[in-house]
Amino acid sequence: MDAKVNYKVADKIVVDDIRRSFETRKGTLPVVGGISLTIRDGEFVAIVGPSGCGKSTLMKMLCGFDQPDEGRVLIDGQVRHGPSSKGILISQHGSVFPWLTVQQNLMFGLDGISEAEKAELADHYTAMVGLKGFEKSYSHELSGGMLKRVEIARALVMKPEILYMDEPFSALDALMNLKMRMELLRILEEERHTVLLITHDVEEAVHLADRIVVLSPRPTTIQATFEVNIPHPRKMSSPEAQDLKEAVLKELGL
Repeated sequence: MDAKVNYKVADKIVVDDIRRSFETRKGTLPVVGGISLTIRDGEFVAIVGPSGCGKSTLMKMLCGFDQPDEGRVLIDGQVRHGPSSKGILISQHGSVFPWLTVQQNLMFGLDGISEAEKAELADHYTAMVGLKGFEKSYSHELSGGMLKRVEIARALVMKPEILYMDEPFSALDALMNLKMRMELLRILEEERHTVLLITHDVEEAVHLADRIVVLSPRPTTIQATFEVNIPHPRKMSSPEAQDLKEAVLKELGL
């Protein structure tokens, strides 16, 4: 049914009992076993789960790149049937075009405005992610952390309402991972977005999220949910953060 359904105005994303299986040579493989979840407008939700549980499959359905076998995903009360300009995916694989400069990467996909306006927007978001002075640089001239900043800026320049993040910092070393987390929090203070983060890093989830959802092994379902009532900036060494981290790890069997 494509018509609007009843939902709370504050609910940005409603996941209604979605399920997904895949056919293999050995038969049907259930991956997502029935997930229902509501994400409020402006909320930061982190989803963690064991390796191979179906996190990326879930993200593809939430983004609209894949469709559930059963159930549905609603954005602002409308059933989602495919990708939407309301949301942008930042993945672990990277999407910076190496043949374009930083500025050109950010201008790519901006339609309906002049070249001068495109350049102004690109330079604004380049500065926002701390890369002012690198507008004319190519990807081979940038570090891994700088490339990830370009990717975030590329997403933000499109003015998305929702940021989908699939293990975006997993390829970075521990120090750069922490720096990028701090950078993301700073940006979210300036620009309000609904954020859905898939991660295997429990500390990352505790550091960033308003709420943490723990998935079960495949076929995955929601095993536990934790509200993160720790104000930002969060000290990860604090007793509250450590207790929460241990509680999430316990749900993951660690």
